[in-house]
Amino acid sequence: MLVRTFASAVTGIDAVTVTIEVNVSRGIRFFLVGLPDVAVKESQQRIESSLRCLGFRWPGQQVLINMAPADIRKEGSSYDLPLAVGILAADEKIAPGEIESYIMMGELSLDGTLQPVKGVLPIALSAREEGFKGVIVPVKNAREAAVVSGLDVYGMEKLGDVLDFFNGLRQFEPVKVDIDSLFREEANRYDIDFSDVRGQENVKRALEVAAAGHHNLLMIGPPGAGKTMLAKRVASIMPPLTLEEALETTKIHSVAGKIDDHTALMTRRPFRSPHHTISDVALVGGGTVPQPGEISLGHNGVLFLDELPEFKRTVLEVMRQPLEDRIITISRARSTCDYPASFMLIASMNPCPCGYYNHPERECMCNAGMRQKYLNRISGPLLDRIDIHIEVVPVKYDKLADNLSSERSSVVRERVVRAREIQAKRFASVKGIYANAQMTASMQRKYCRLDEAGGKLLRTAMNIRGLSARAYDRILKLARTIADLAESENISAEHISEAINYRNLDREGWAG
Repeated sequence: MLVRTFASAVTGIDAVTVTIEVNVSRGIRFFLVGLPDVAVKESQQRIESSLRCLGFRWPGQQVLINMAPADIRKEGSSYDLPLAVGILAADEKIAPGEIESYIMMGELSLDGTLQPVKGVLPIALSAREEGFKGVIVPVKNAREAAVVSGLDVYGMEKLGDVLDFFNGLRQFEPVKVDIDSLFREEANRYDIDFSDVRGQENVKRALEVAAAGHHNLLMIGPPGAGKTMLAKRVASIMPPLTLEEALETTKIHSVAGKIDDHTALMTRRPFRSPHHTISDVALVGGGTVPQPGEISLGHNGVLFLDELPEFKRTVLEVMRQPLEDRIITISRARSTCDYPASFMLIASMNPCPCGYYNHPERECMCNAGMRQKYLNRISGPLLDRIDIHIEVVPVKYDKLADNLSSERSSVVRERVVRAREIQAKRFASVKGIYANAQMTASMQRKYCRLDEAGGKLLRTAMNIRGLSARAYDRILKLARTIADLAESENISAEHISEAINYRNLDREGWAG
């Protein structure tokens, strides 16, 4: 008897429907074709053990299984469930009536228990687009799949539950998730807040400007000045995720297996902080079986690189293209996949090897050559993609002991949201541009015009402080964001002045 069941193969962050054709006929052999990997081939032993636990036996005939399309490699143990259901249906142990209406995914334990799998959200989205009635997944993946509206999602604990479902022996209720309620309760809830940070008002302002214009930022300061504490709070002042951004972010984390069974949808912007020993592949993604890297896991959120000069130079250089294009393409001999990588880069570093150059109280033990060599670990092209360079100085005792309340993240976020709304209207007709940091040269000439006082101030600063040509472009973009925060249509000399102060590393002789 020939039976069809349906599963999905995840490629990048999208899913492709896989048709599993099972034919039980005369003979004694077992064939599994359609480009399965070793994990899929091993499913025979898991399925056979699960069937024995249910009181069934492996069909005493020839079993031929084809997984189409045959040019897509089928990887992993998540095909156990549709293969097992197909075998039971072909052996007439399941009524085949409703089987073809559902996408099924799940790994089988030897006792028939269903184990969670990766990539359930893109699988559910693909099932809805292709007109399937619903999906059947392990119970721990059910909330994640239930985010997709217009689709019946059933979370099953064991293979026996799936059999009872198709044979009509028991009634199962689809899992429901209230997306609107999730957003209301979780979207702006952060465990940390800007008000936790004492002092550092100039750095907080720089981070606000960075969040408002999606500018990359580098903090330079001695150990213990608060760089990491400040960076961890950047996500709390960024605009809340939209539903589209939340779905895209959740898809990436789902494919990477980073979604737990309590999470239905990621409602807060991700914050990723990889260690400086990270490899190139772990940062940008890849591997024999391509997986998203840290830059994609930080999509729509923050990627924080602490102690930037300690990262391998090759690791930092591979970020240059994703910083510009906001997408990373992983190419392998058999496949190519794209992962989104629209993150805001926040980096921190010491000003010198000992960490105390420009410290108000402690003496630096490094000479000018050592400081310059330390800074040269970061290439010019990478620095060219970082708009804000801000010095972080240690906070004095009086500020630390001050009990006056600081501005909360929610207040700062309101200003950032208003500035982003201005930019959204400005770039509404331009696809792929939504923030000032992404402006092209022609857009910069159109939207960053200076009055006479502003132009004179910028010319003087470039001459006196030795600012580079690349600093000129960055200052104009920063000034545009600062004007947007002030809800000003025009860029004034005041905005230019503040933007100039965010380019510390462009000053000649900064490192001595």
